[in-house]
Amino acid sequence: MYNSSAYEVVEQAIRFLTVNFTKQPSLEEIAEHIHLSPFHLQRTFTEWAGISPKKFLQYLTVEALKDELHHTENLIDAAENVGLSSQSRVYDLFVNLEAVTPGEYKTKGQGMIIEYGMHPSPFGNCFIAVTSRGICSLSFVKGSPDKVITELHYQWESAVIQKNQETTGRLAELVFNPYAADKSFRLLVKGTDFQVKVWEALLRIPFGRVTSYQGIANTTGKPGATRAVGTAIGNNPVAYLIPCHRVIRSEGVIGNYRWDPCRKAAIIGWEKAKSIQVRSIPDVETVFEIKLPG
Repeated sequence: MYNSSAYEVVEQAIRFLTVNFTKQPSLEEIAEHIHLSPFHLQRTFTEWAGISPKKFLQYLTVEALKDELHHTENLIDAAENVGLSSQSRVYDLFVNLEAVTPGEYKTKGQGMIIEYGMHPSPFGNCFIAVTSRGICSLSFVKGSPDKVITELHYQWESAVIQKNQETTGRLAELVFNPYAADKSFRLLVKGTDFQVKVWEALLRIPFGRVTSYQGIANTTGKPGATRAVGTAIGNNPVAYLIPCHRVIRSEGVIGNYRWDPCRKAAIIGWEKAKSIQVRSIPDVETVFEIKLPG
């Protein structure tokens, strides 16, 4: 079972560092701001990510992310460079994405049963909805899930929608467990042809890597469509499994995220920490320049 309170600590620390990166606050200053002891902050980060806060934040500097973009402009080459036999494949989730047919799109889920539930994850509470053909919704929720349930009813207004914590709980355990034996997932999504094409491109970004909006536009064969790519990414219905969090701005800025830019930064850093055995970023002193929107 995941500890959502650990993520809350991480989120508070990232928010503080975003505002104060020019001052390069110490571990003691960060801990004081979020009302924890330095020991507790260090331990929480280490238990959550497997590394210290300082090392974790090195993965999120503008310089480190911008440098990485130069090496991942071609997603196909990036995937080949990681290699099927690489240790990083331990963490990969294998996702089969299916789009609804035009007829199913119009009927908005007629004859379909959708089950949903809310569960803890390494990145806060998550909401999952699933059909017999696969997961149709995954989002991160702070507080009540009423809004996301309303959106689910709107998207699939003709479907039978019911709560089932047991079914979705098993899925949540698998989705966020990089060591699970069965890491294959089916997704059922609703979107335009272009949106689906963008979402398919996102699935090709290797675990622990990032690319740019331009990189995704190039992959879809429409290099001039970066704005449309951004819109499609913003409409991603299945967080984490369709890894829109791995797309950042070309200047190394983490950028917007439907479920909070701080969460995006946390997921990127967490994935990089998990893939540390196959790829590392040099130790640097300037570790706190993390740029989020605004």
